Amino acid sequence: MAEFKIVLSDQKTGRAYKVDVSGGPAGALIGKKIGDEMDAGSLGLSGYRIQITGGSDRNGTPAKRNLPMSGRRRLLLSGGLGFKPVMEGQRKRKAIRGNEITADFVQINARVTTYGDKALDEYFVKPAAEENKA
Repeated sequence: MAEFKIVLSDQKTGRAYKVDVSGGPAGALIGKKIGDEMDAGSLGLSGYRIQITGGSDRNGTPAKRNLPMSGRRRLLLSGGLGFKPVMEGQRKRKAIRGNEITADFVQINARVTTYGDKALDEYFVKPAAEENKA
């Protein structure tokens, strides 16, 4: 079964939270595309809606929003996602993943679009040992 790490960005506070998802809720993410909005109740965040903004696979290959496919493709890039040119006019062939979420993904990036009744800090409580270190 699929397992994902969802990095959830909170636009209000500027914080990011990690949600580990496996089993049924992870299966619900398969087939979604970057830019899709979904209910986060299956992730344990009742009342929240999230938008998928990106992701990467086990090799760190990023997913590109405007590449409509589910696999990996080698593209000639001149800048943007996956390649930062050093010289003007430089291009390079890089591996990029399509925008459809598959079981090959390891990390999925998302942002909160609609907030629920409880704050996100209440869902993600730090253990007492970490609070004493900070």
